[in-house]
Amino acid sequence: MSFDATFWVAVSFILFFLGLVYLKVPQKINELLNKLILEIKIEIEESEKLRSEAKKLLDNAQNKLDGAKAETTKILDQTKKDSEKLIIEMNDKFHKSAENKKKLAETKIIQMKETAIKEIRDASVKIAIESVKKIISSSIDKSKLDLLFEKNLKEAKIELKKINS
Repeated sequence: MSFDATFWVAVSFILFFLGLVYLKVPQKINELLNKLILEIKIEIEESEKLRSEAKKLLDNAQNKLDGAKAETTKILDQTKKDSEKLIIEMNDKFHKSAENKKKLAETKIIQMKETAIKEIRDASVKIAIESVKKIISSSIDKSKLDLLFEKNLKEAKIELKKINS
């Protein structure tokens, strides 16, 4: 029997595999692969943990951002309300002040008018009295003059009392 090259290749192939099995190479490869698989699983679990932590941090940061936005909006709204109230208060104070000044001015005008009227009356009365004195002194004798003066003086006092009250 003659063995050809294929036979020897087949025999060497079988011997090679038997040598690998004898040296426990498949077990070592299997152990190495299992170890690598375990390391990959651990890394995947760690990355999942990191991803979930990152998601929690992101959600937390997003909640804080939303809270800050809501707080900012609330502060802005409150500030607008406060400024509107302040504007209304300032406007009311201005109008009250203007009204008070207007009333004060009107009071002063009325007082000045009354003072002017009183001064005019006083001056008119003085002028009338002086005129009457001159007329009487030049046209009537002294006894009639005294009677007339007394009578006119009483009438003037009565008129002045009516005017003052």
